[in-house]
Amino acid sequence: MADSTPSPTSAPSPAPTFLDTGGCAAREGVASSPAFLEVSCTSERAAARVLVRRAGAVAAGAGAGAAVDCPLTTDFVLYVSEGMPAARGYACMRNLEPPHPGDPGAGGGPFTVVGDCVYATGSDQVRETPCDGSGARAPQHRVASAVARRALCPPSTTLYVALAGPQPPVGCARRA
Repeated sequence: MADSTPSPTSAPSPAPTFLDTGGCAAREGVASSPAFLEVSCTSERAAARVLVRRAGAVAAGAGAGAAVDCPLTTDFVLYVSEGMPAARGYACMRNLEPPHPGDPGAGGGPFTVVGDCVYATGSDQVRETPCDGSGARAPQHRVASAVARRALCPPSTTLYVALAGPQPPVGCARRA
């Protein structure tokens, strides 16, 4: 006589996350509009590693501010908006080889940190540029320290810069 007890069913395993933490990506497309393809980190095409992957929709107009959970050494943030809704979010990326624009003084990355150089763009805004002068714009100021309030910056401060991450929120910058 056959057993009529239903066999237990297992829930389908979730699909792997596109560019999950620790995964790697290869750059595809053209420089002005790069696309990224997930590849094995041992592939010769691998160009960047995912430091942290965050799921969920990115708020409209949030820009790099939506990536505040990225490590400060993040070289760039890759926003994932295509595919299944569960795949949406962003990946904090680090190039496998230099250059590392997220390093202090390197002139890029999503965050301004102590050691970075900036130039004024007008209306109380600054942009990063390499401290060695190799960028399109020469450095005007270098962020020398981070403090909790402007009043705590040293007298040699010539510019106050908003900083991101776990460091105090005000950067005290001096002329470069």
